[in-house]
Amino acid sequence: MTNATHPFDALMEITARPPDVFVRGEGSFLWDDGGKRYLDFIQGWAVNCLGHSPAVVADALAAQAKLLLTPSPAFYNGPSLKLAKVLVDRSCFDQVFFANSGAEANEGAIKLARKYGALHRNGAYEIITFEGGFHGRTLATMSASGKKAFEPLFEPKVSGFPKAQLNDLASVERLINDKTIAVMLEPIQGEAGVWPATDRFLRDLRELTTAHGLLLIVDEIQTGIGRTGKLFHHEHADIAPDIMTLGKGIGGGVPLAALLATEAASCFEYGDQGGTFNGNPLMCAAGLAVLRHVVAPDFLKSVADTGLYLEGELQRISARHGLGEVRGRGLLLALDLRVPIAGTVVAQAFDDGVLLNAPRPDALRFMPALNVTKGEIAAMIDCLDAILTKMGAARRVA
Repeated sequence: MTNATHPFDALMEITARPPDVFVRGEGSFLWDDGGKRYLDFIQGWAVNCLGHSPAVVADALAAQAKLLLTPSPAFYNGPSLKLAKVLVDRSCFDQVFFANSGAEANEGAIKLARKYGALHRNGAYEIITFEGGFHGRTLATMSASGKKAFEPLFEPKVSGFPKAQLNDLASVERLINDKTIAVMLEPIQGEAGVWPATDRFLRDLRELTTAHGLLLIVDEIQTGIGRTGKLFHHEHADIAPDIMTLGKGIGGGVPLAALLATEAASCFEYGDQGGTFNGNPLMCAAGLAVLRHVVAPDFLKSVADTGLYLEGELQRISARHGLGEVRGRGLLLALDLRVPIAGTVVAQAFDDGVLLNAPRPDALRFMPALNVTKGEIAAMIDCLDAILTKMGAARRVA
């Protein structure tokens, strides 16, 4: 047995990380242990919806930590009741189950749909999902995902997730049979490169699932809590799903997720679902602070307006450098680079003190804080413009 000789060695190496260690964050900025400042347009993959260490979250955590951390999920606690009530009042759903991660919430949604099938559809269990979709890293959520890199991993997978094509209603209809119980999708496929379902497709999908007596599950882990300019993305299409999952932004930086369902779909029985830390008052106090901030007057309008500004600036950059489309909505956007240079752009931006994300080799994804300023957007755009200009000049010389 060998002991780790460097602090890095004690962590399992599950992804490539730069050697820089982040020690402090505030708003749109992070600082590493060498004192370097970074402008962050990743924000924990859309987690820090109010930026790094927002006062409303820090204050809520500090106050709740002095009162009660967790009494056990076998008992009610105040913050979870209050947060559940706000979510129900602000949505088309009737009941909430709190979890610790988006994958756990999605796992719960899968279990809930299968339970519904067992009770009401003669044991139907198949859930139609979509090529390119991403629902988490548990065995069931990896199986539900349509990510090609997952296909050879951890076999055998969980069966029962036939894959349709996003924005192709006929591809969904072809997969419906007597084993089908639900259709599950991200309104915008984030990990695949920010590919949106159209509003028309979401409406047609709702009509199709209703006609066949199927549940519609929307995975709003990345799009929920104001990310696209409305509290929940499916509101853009004016539909009412049966089940929704939330994560990332709902905790504003702490591990919190939620599974929401209509009364008709809420069919768990005692013992079917649970979790040691689920709905603990510490995390729910943070979520309540986040939600109250996001639903405050004019906040969502400001997200939509800032999103349009970022979209316009990215379109300007695209036109200037001969790049592709800008995809997405609100403050979840992608820039199509047309060529596989995203990794190089991200690395150079990191050196320049800007954090960007490459969900695929030919695209950049932008997930800033929902309260990012136009000045911060302009600074990121200037950095990206300079990198693309330099790379273009290098290609011309070559």
